[in-house]
Amino acid sequence: MGKKSLWLLLLSIALVAVMAACGGDEDVDGGEAGEDSGETTDDDADDGDAGDDGAESSDLAEDQTLIFARGGDSVSLDYASVTDGESSRVTEQIYESLLKFDDDSFEIGPGLAHDWDVSDDGLTFTFYLEEGVTFHDGTDFNADAVKLNFERWADPDHEYHFADEGYTYSVYGTQFGGFAGDDGHVISEINVVDDYTVEFVLNEQLGSFIQNMGMSYFSITSPAAFEEYGSAINENPVGTGPFKFVSWTRDDQIVLEKNEDYWQEGLPKLDSVIFTVIPDNSARLTALRTGEIDMMDGLDPDDVEVIESEDGLTVFERTTNNIGYLGFNMDKEPFDDVLVRQAFNHAVDKETLISVLYAGLAEPAKNIIPPGYLGYNDAIEEYEYDPDRAMELLEEAGHADGMEFDLWTMPVARPYMPDPQRAAEVLQENFAAIGVTANIVSMEWATYLERTEQGEQDVFMLGWSGTNGDPDYFFGNLLHSSAIPGGNRTFYRSDEADDLFNQAKVSVDEDERAELYERAQEVVHDDAPLIPLVHTTPVLAGSDRVQGYVPHPSTSEALLEVELTN
Repeated sequence: MGKKSLWLLLLSIALVAVMAACGGDEDVDGGEAGEDSGETTDDDADDGDAGDDGAESSDLAEDQTLIFARGGDSVSLDYASVTDGESSRVTEQIYESLLKFDDDSFEIGPGLAHDWDVSDDGLTFTFYLEEGVTFHDGTDFNADAVKLNFERWADPDHEYHFADEGYTYSVYGTQFGGFAGDDGHVISEINVVDDYTVEFVLNEQLGSFIQNMGMSYFSITSPAAFEEYGSAINENPVGTGPFKFVSWTRDDQIVLEKNEDYWQEGLPKLDSVIFTVIPDNSARLTALRTGEIDMMDGLDPDDVEVIESEDGLTVFERTTNNIGYLGFNMDKEPFDDVLVRQAFNHAVDKETLISVLYAGLAEPAKNIIPPGYLGYNDAIEEYEYDPDRAMELLEEAGHADGMEFDLWTMPVARPYMPDPQRAAEVLQENFAAIGVTANIVSMEWATYLERTEQGEQDVFMLGWSGTNGDPDYFFGNLLHSSAIPGGNRTFYRSDEADDLFNQAKVSVDEDERAELYERAQEVVHDDAPLIPLVHTTPVLAGSDRVQGYVPHPSTSEALLEVELTN
């Protein structure tokens, strides 16, 4: 059976049903049946489509250098070994994966593979690769390169795994059920059929396999670059993407230049891209207003209305596809006690947090997956804001006299948390109201991520944005015990939850997957390893000189069609 395999046919049928149920008013995410994490309203499309048809050549600026300002630096340019959005924002320009998502949704389509087949039993996936594609170092992209990259991530003993240098590939482990030799690892074989055909053989079905192949985590690096740079590949990225790496000045800027030999004719339109770091939100906005930069993220929601009425500037909105949360380190006392965690859940006033920080661009969260995702359990009863109940639970846990803890706070604005310091102060007041002292702690972004992964924190602020439209990406990376160390920074371990996650991962029956995820959310809710705070509508700002920019729900997009006008 070809690409329209039984699995994909079922998915398509489910999508038709969902679109009919929605009345056809909105585009529906094509990544997973029943999800709308990648939906794009007409208004969203208008925000991003200003230059889709391309500007007249006479209107184009002579200098086609886009300067994009963000709050923090990238952690690494080896995309598969990190999970932060500041890294993927850059690597998305340098690297490409076998498949790719549509510009404004998680609907999957061709990438470095122009076509693919799926066997009748859903266990063999054959990808037909684009010919004539070269890496930035001039070497050929082919099936051998695909095989080497996937084996590099999967096998801890592989010469390019770089485990001894501290590289970890937690997302690979969670998305594909572990690593080579693990019982749950679903990829049994990778076979090079010929130079431009590669075959993946699974030992059991995986409901999100095709979606995974579109994720930027699983993009392809030049094999010659591994030979040349070894473990320094994180500072010397070599892909097939529209832009080539030029330089990286830590905590300052990353410079990319146009790939003149890019395999898609006429693209990219920009000559270069500079990602610059301006930590303060207000300073970034000032730089935008003065023309020092062309685009910025980390826009304060309070500034949106002002910018929308300001000549020369425009606002871009992403669709809601994230969770901002407060996590407990369950390996540390007293947060190993479920009563304490439940007490803290009752102590947080999410509505006040939203009114102070988000200007209507957020909704309170009760699960880690956003509403509309496959298996979202709307029947969960949220921990209501109830300081009295919180104090009762603390007393029951033996903390009637209160407690003191460190509240770790992100140093940079993120799509789910535009002003972490203000958020921490609101939460600090909430905890003070139940007799608990929260000491706000912050540090440099890369250090923050490293130390929370190692488990040094008491309670920490973080979040997650979907990158493939599938709920497994949230559950597997944030709550599965196999993601320790990695995305599971709460150190939550539940055999019951793991079993449900595992069953849902390998099922290709959408109804079954939904039921399993709904049950898993009940378990997680009772265990309360974290406080789900908000699902947000992330906003960016840019000069109206920027044409052809379409914000993707994943928070990272290739700048293929972007150009600058006078």
